[in-house]
Amino acid sequence: MLTEHGFTVVAAVDNGPSLRKALAEERPDVAVVDVRLPPSFTDEGLQAAIQARRDRPGFPVLVLSQYVEQLYARELLADGAGAVGYLLKDRVANTGQFIDAVTSVSRGGTAMDAQVIAKLLTRGDARGRTGELSPREREVLSLIAAGRSNAAIAHQLVISASAVNKHIAGIFGKLQLPESEDDNRRVLAVLAYLNR
Repeated sequence: MLTEHGFTVVAAVDNGPSLRKALAEERPDVAVVDVRLPPSFTDEGLQAAIQARRDRPGFPVLVLSQYVEQLYARELLADGAGAVGYLLKDRVANTGQFIDAVTSVSRGGTAMDAQVIAKLLTRGDARGRTGELSPREREVLSLIAAGRSNAAIAHQLVISASAVNKHIAGIFGKLQLPESEDDNRRVLAVLAYLNR
């Protein structure tokens, strides 16, 4: 599927040790990683991805999982560097959604599965500045986390593009994310929200 959409696959492995080796030796532009790999089928894939991001800060990784695992999502987001995604495996069947997620992550964005976002948002402990967001701002931010553009957010919420911009400005203000040439505020806002 990836090669059919213009990606070059430099390695395809089926176990944790081989994944670590491939990530270190091949140094791909983006990695698509299953959380659970042999030999123990626990979290070898996730740990290999986290180690790759320690070795190469900001290295783009899209993690696939059978179930929503809040701990895994938080661990992946913990470094705050962006360029991460977390999708449920059944999303791979939706070719457009999967390719969009890989593309977004490879470009430094985020691609979080809607079910992952919902699970993280219902943790019930709205601490700090994220607790100040209005319900509509939370909706907008969850769509940003899912990788949606402003136009797609406007279409889905049936609001104008200027209303989306207003909500995003409110989010940035409440999360105290000033304009910066060095940082992507959309990614920082998503990370702040999902790590709350």
